[in-house]
Amino acid sequence: MGAKNLHLEHLEDEIINQGIDGGRGAINFLRGLRDMMKGSKASSVNMTVKWDGAPAIFCGKHPETNQFFVAKKSLFNKEPKFYTSEAEIKADPKLSGQLEAKFLDSFKYLSKLSFSNIMQGDLMFTDDKTTKKIDGVEYITFQPNTILYAVSSDSKIGEDIDRAKLGIVFHTTYTGGTIEDLSASFGVNLANLGVSNDVWVDDASYKDVSGNSTMTATETLKLTLALKEVGKSFHGISKRDLDKFQKIQEMITKKGAGATYKTYCNTLIRGGSYKPTADGYLAHFQSYWKDKVVGGVKTEKHKEIKREVGESIYNDMRGMKKFLINLTKFMGGLVESKQIIIIALNRVKSIGTFKQTATGFEAVNPEGYVAIDSGGSAVKLVDRMEFAHNNFTAIKAWDK
Repeated sequence: MGAKNLHLEHLEDEIINQGIDGGRGAINFLRGLRDMMKGSKASSVNMTVKWDGAPAIFCGKHPETNQFFVAKKSLFNKEPKFYTSEAEIKADPKLSGQLEAKFLDSFKYLSKLSFSNIMQGDLMFTDDKTTKKIDGVEYITFQPNTILYAVSSDSKIGEDIDRAKLGIVFHTTYTGGTIEDLSASFGVNLANLGVSNDVWVDDASYKDVSGNSTMTATETLKLTLALKEVGKSFHGISKRDLDKFQKIQEMITKKGAGATYKTYCNTLIRGGSYKPTADGYLAHFQSYWKDKVVGGVKTEKHKEIKREVGESIYNDMRGMKKFLINLTKFMGGLVESKQIIIIALNRVKSIGTFKQTATGFEAVNPEGYVAIDSGGSAVKLVDRMEFAHNNFTAIKAWDK
């Protein structure tokens, strides 16, 4: 079965996911992005914007029957689930209330377009657009998830959105002779979709309409120096140690997923500080294993077995402390380099992005970006600290 675009990984995590090749690939992604933002036409990397839409919509013509359909991610279940009529949507007990209404609108309006392939997109609005004044300016707004999007009422894009009954941003194309054989490729071609006044549709490609996203000479130098340090720390990571660490992490995932290095980093981000250390991870592992893994079984016999497994894993990782220090330094360097690029990308926004707070609206950056290399591999570039903060402090669409 071809790869399905169901989950993107953070750039800095690729060394844990893919080993030495993942670490090298992360460096190459950043170098390609630096070249792209210097204006190099030879850059090996393209960029798309990560929209904070919901739900994910799959739609197009069924490859075997040529019938139009809409679907959730359950399109890729062992028994694919998709909808070729409004009656099928209404008959599904897993689609109820607002979600059912979203899919009914998606079927009604997206069927007016001319699909030659199956596409995946993020639904941005249906009948839930509103008009708001933010800092004295009238905007048409929509909030599919955490981020509230706002576009000036008197702009061309504002007029298009105001007229539309549904808005969607497509980002992935699927091809194949059957649903089971579908293969994903990042990017979409909207040229042959046709036009319907009822549908506002866009692709996720990064568009610099102002010329402001190219990095300054100071930013380029800062990034080049940061990447030089990343390269040094990468050379300090032995493949043998990394392979061993990956196997340990796989074992932890099976026995106590919350004790992995990636979960440790996510815990720090939720706590408001991304400063992982080797000692910090070892302490996190011990604490989680004791409280959740050992504490999660009832009999003393099973508790003792879990303790022994945990002690063995801990001692193995403690013996790799130098490796952990180098890994932490490498991943931290990737995050620092990534942030330089994100800051430059965030200077350009054709649609305003805000979060709604208890006292009004606060301007925020987009959710993030997706970098795609010439081979079709992709990673996400997200300011994890900002997005986590927004996620925990914003008034969500479903909280209003």
